[in-house]
Amino acid sequence: MHNVSLALQAAWKVLLIGLILGAGLPTLFAFGIRAMAWGTGGEAEVHADGTAAPAAHPAGRIVGILCFALVVLIALLGITYIIAFGFGKVLSFEHIYPTIENKG
Repeated sequence: MHNVSLALQAAWKVLLIGLILGAGLPTLFAFGIRAMAWGTGGEAEVHADGTAAPAAHPAGRIVGILCFALVVLIALLGITYIIAFGFGKVLSFEHIYPTIENKG
C-alpha cells in the first residue's frame, strides 16, 4: 500500500508540472499575442461607413512584452537545466537568481 501512495504522489507532481509547462506556457504566449493586439488597436475589418478603429492601448504592449519575456526566461531556464545536467552539475535556486553548481 505504501508503494501505491508513493506512485500517486509522484504522478500528481508530474501531472502538475505537465499542466504548468505543457499548457501554461502556450497559454501565456497566446495571452501575450492577445495583449499585443489590444495594445496595437485597430481592426482587421475595413468599415464602409467610416467609423474609427479602437484606440491603441500602451498597457497592452507592455503586458504582451512581459508575457513574451517570461516565456523566453522559462525556456532558457529549461535549456540551462538540461545543459547543466549534461555536464554533471545542478541548477540551484537557493539565491535570488539561478546558479549552476557542482553536484553533491
